[in-house]
Amino acid sequence: MNIFFMLLWKILPLYCNVMLGFLASRYLKIDRNTIAGLLVYIFGPMVVFSATMSVEINRSILILPIFFYLFSSTLGFIYLKIFQNSWNDSTSNILAFTAGTGNTGYYGIALAIILFEPAVADIFIFSMLASLFYESTSGFYITAKGSFSTKESLAKVSRLPALYAFLLAFTLNLLGISLPDSIAQYAGQFKIAFSILGMMLLGIGLTGFGSGSNVDKTFLKHALFAKHIVWPILVCCFILLDKFTLNLLNDDLYKVMFVFSIVPLAGNTVTLAILLKAQPEKAAVAVLLSNMLSIVYIPFMLTLYETVRMAV
Repeated sequence: MNIFFMLLWKILPLYCNVMLGFLASRYLKIDRNTIAGLLVYIFGPMVVFSATMSVEINRSILILPIFFYLFSSTLGFIYLKIFQNSWNDSTSNILAFTAGTGNTGYYGIALAIILFEPAVADIFIFSMLASLFYESTSGFYITAKGSFSTKESLAKVSRLPALYAFLLAFTLNLLGISLPDSIAQYAGQFKIAFSILGMMLLGIGLTGFGSGSNVDKTFLKHALFAKHIVWPILVCCFILLDKFTLNLLNDDLYKVMFVFSIVPLAGNTVTLAILLKAQPEKAAVAVLLSNMLSIVYIPFMLTLYETVRMAV
């Protein structure tokens, strides 16, 4: 029960941001395309750069973002292959995108800070880069394919600054080059703005949601099943494989992986859906429902994980 109430109080401000975004769009006529563009092309790259520069990189920690990037990309393309003919519009593309990622940024970082000691929380934040990298490369490509040709989609991927921000910061980190404190603090401030604007964009995306007209029950069912059932099952299978066979990771990293697998649908699903005209209202409703379900779902899954862990 303590975990449940800790999560509840941590999550409530995020939902306030969702409501503020909805009200701002409805009454102040905020342009959602402008906010989405700021998140993808300015705030996102700054968050990627800051996080990559701040973590102490070693071989075992590198396994997590590599695993989750490959896992996300594989799951996204599998869902695209399975559902590519299920709708006549870009719904299958946004479903495939959201099946491959989760709200590891806006929601996941706050959750990691609650559950983990600072050193382990830092590992989660670094692992979260896999989601941003997926969303900026293969996930972006999967979504763009619903509105653009292959050539156009690849061209859009190559222009995403988050890719180059990660590569630059990763190189500087490996070379042992650190930023001056003033610049590091400045870059770190973008994490807060990124979280606030990202959750507000979810509310902005709901502005076009009418009474039942944009509720696609088939889309909702498959999106929620992918994130809340498929993800934790497959990640737990890998944890068991490593624990009894590979022995690459430790218990702290297993916990990071499990928490990574149970966060709700990604808020950036709405961001890319808006930018690429890929059913943003459907995406916003699915993300909102997933985040609401997570108030109960996450404490339940964490309790279940601890029970099973103690048993094995």
